[in-house]
Amino acid sequence: MRLSARVDYALRAAAELAATANGPGRGRPVTADQIARAQEIPPKFLESILLQLRRGGIVHAQRGPEGGYWLARPAEEISLAEVIRVIDGPLANVRGQRPEQLGYHGPARALQEVWIALRASEREILELVSVADVAAGTLPARITELVADPRAWI
Repeated sequence: MRLSARVDYALRAAAELAATANGPGRGRPVTADQIARAQEIPPKFLESILLQLRRGGIVHAQRGPEGGYWLARPAEEISLAEVIRVIDGPLANVRGQRPEQLGYHGPARALQEVWIALRASEREILELVSVADVAAGTLPARITELVADPRAWI
């Protein structure tokens, strides 16, 4: 699985917003500059990502001196899968197509089912983990089980 820099930055920005929603500045919008500094994200790149997240219903924004960004819903209700879909589209595709739209023939026919199973596995994990889980550093048991296997790290 490959994740774009945009997705990585979007997930980090969402986690930062989740953490600040429960931290000392609770309830106050967070500026893009604050997020960029905290997560070491290029500010101009982050602005376009935050715009996508706003259009996708992940964050709200307010302009002005008291302006900034905040999560549109509780962080527990925002899965990693949702953020990824807003930024990059469907979770799994092959050459830009959804696996169920592919037409393999002969000995390669089973590849379609492999791609669909791969997407289902990705979905299972990415929909299980919320932005709140990441921000708190407390991942679901299924994730910690997978990470505990040394083979997961190679």
